[in-house]
Amino acid sequence: MSDYTTAFSLEVSSRLDALTQWAQGGGLDEAAAALADAVAAGGVIQAFGTGHSEAFAMEIAGRAGGLIPTSKIALRDLVLHGSRGVDALDSLEGSVLERENGVAQELYEVSLVDPRDIFVIASNSGVNGAIVGLALLAKERGHKVIAVTSLEHTAAVEAKHPSGMRLSEIADIVMDNKAPYGDTTLEVSDGMGVGAVSSITGAYIAQLLTIGTVQHLIRAGKKPPVYISSNIPGGDEHNNALVGHYVGRLRREA
Repeated sequence: MSDYTTAFSLEVSSRLDALTQWAQGGGLDEAAAALADAVAAGGVIQAFGTGHSEAFAMEIAGRAGGLIPTSKIALRDLVLHGSRGVDALDSLEGSVLERENGVAQELYEVSLVDPRDIFVIASNSGVNGAIVGLALLAKERGHKVIAVTSLEHTAAVEAKHPSGMRLSEIADIVMDNKAPYGDTTLEVSDGMGVGAVSSITGAYIAQLLTIGTVQHLIRAGKKPPVYISSNIPGGDEHNNALVGHYVGRLRREA
C-alpha cells in the first residue's frame, strides 16, 4: 500500500507543481481578470460541472474564503426548479442526463442568469451534451465562458454534441487541469487504472482563480466581496450584508 501511496503522491504533486508554475508565469491572469471585470460590473460567476466536476462548481460557489457573487448550476436544478420529474434524478445518478444534447436550454432557462454574468464550466472530457450545450448557449447569449478541462483527455475522445465541438473549442479562455486520459494515474493490473486526479487539480485551480480574482479587484481599487466562515464571530453578519446585494441571483443547493 505504501508504494501506491508514494506513487500517487508524486503524481498529484507533479501536477500541482505544474499548475503552480503555469500560474506564476501568468497563465491565470486572463481568466482572473475576466472574472474580476464581471464582478466589478455587478455580474455573478456562474459555475457548472456535471458528475465529479460538480465538485469544482462547489469550490467556486458559496464557501468560506470564496467570492460571494457566485452561483452553482447543477443538473438537479431541472427537477428542483424546472419541469422535470423526480425520475430524472435516476438519469442524473447514472450519468445519462449529462449526455442529453437538449438539456442545456432547459438548464439555462431555470438558472438565475443575468446578462452581466460570466460562466466557468468544468468537465474533464469536455464532450458531453450538457456541458457543450450550455457553453454554446452561454456564448450565444453574450456571456464570456472559461473552461476547465483535461486537454489530453478531450483530444483523445470523439465529440458527442451535434455541433461536433468540445468545451475547449467553445470557451473564450481554456484552463488545462493536467489530468491524464481516463483521469487515473496508476495502473494496478491488466490496464486497470486508479488514482483519479481531476477533482484535486480542479479544486486547486478553483482556489487559484478565486485568489487571482480578489487580487485583480484589489488592484483596481475595489473591495472584494468575500465570504468569511459563518463559524467565527461576526461571520453571518458580514456575509448576510454582502449577500443582500445579490438577492434572487445566487443558488447553491447541494
